[in-house]
Amino acid sequence: MDRKTPDDPWLSGNPYERYMGRWSRQTAPRFVAWLGLPAAQRWLDVGCGTGALCTAILAHAAPSSVVGVEPSQGFLDKARLQLADRADLRRGSAAALPLEDGAVDATVSGLMLNFAPDAPAALAEMTRVTARGGTVAAYVWDYAGGMQLIRHFWDAAVALDPLAAAFDEGVRFPLCQPRPLADLFARAGLADVEVAALDIDTPFTGFDDFWQPFLGGQGPAPGYAMGLDEAARARLCTALRDRLPMQADGTLALTARAWAARGRVPAA
Repeated sequence: MDRKTPDDPWLSGNPYERYMGRWSRQTAPRFVAWLGLPAAQRWLDVGCGTGALCTAILAHAAPSSVVGVEPSQGFLDKARLQLADRADLRRGSAAALPLEDGAVDATVSGLMLNFAPDAPAALAEMTRVTARGGTVAAYVWDYAGGMQLIRHFWDAAVALDPLAAAFDEGVRFPLCQPRPLADLFARAGLADVEVAALDIDTPFTGFDDFWQPFLGGQGPAPGYAMGLDEAARARLCTALRDRLPMQADGTLALTARAWAARGRVPAA
């Protein structure tokens, strides 16, 4: 392909929902349950995307309030359709959150932290807006191995073109492993840092159910696929069809792992 550096498109909510949103909506409730925070907390979701984590907070955490911050207008529009007036959704970036110091009790992010241009700065902002004794937490996909649908994609792409490795999230985001994630939270000055695995099933009804979401162009792997010419994309499609562990009935049973991290803002 012509592009020499990764370009992660985040513009349209509907294609993202089909590609990744459906799996994030399964992971988000597990993340909220793992946090186990008391009711009546003030929550902030940084990089709220199409609203998966906000929805899980509202459904399972009995919050007093939920604020979502998202830079993509297309994703924010989708989140507003999903959430109506149940959350306060604002356009903004992780690097400059539009909240005062200590404004919330729990600041979280789902599948965002590794995409922040400066992850330590983003985590510092998340900590700034969280009250003393409050919780800062995030989850990211295990791109290097446990997020199987993406791992299969890049393994096939790199087998066809070794230069595709530059676009592979497993290579680009070493943060998305337990030790680097824990170290990042500790360096932010957070106490009682913990990391845990969140696993979900990601079944597909057939190869088209797996492949078609990559043609939506939202995110690194779909962006790469749609940056190929038609012949190269067809070769990638064939390579994936040959590689994937399809069942006898044509279905596909994969799994996805996210790494979740949390820490507490020191009381003093």
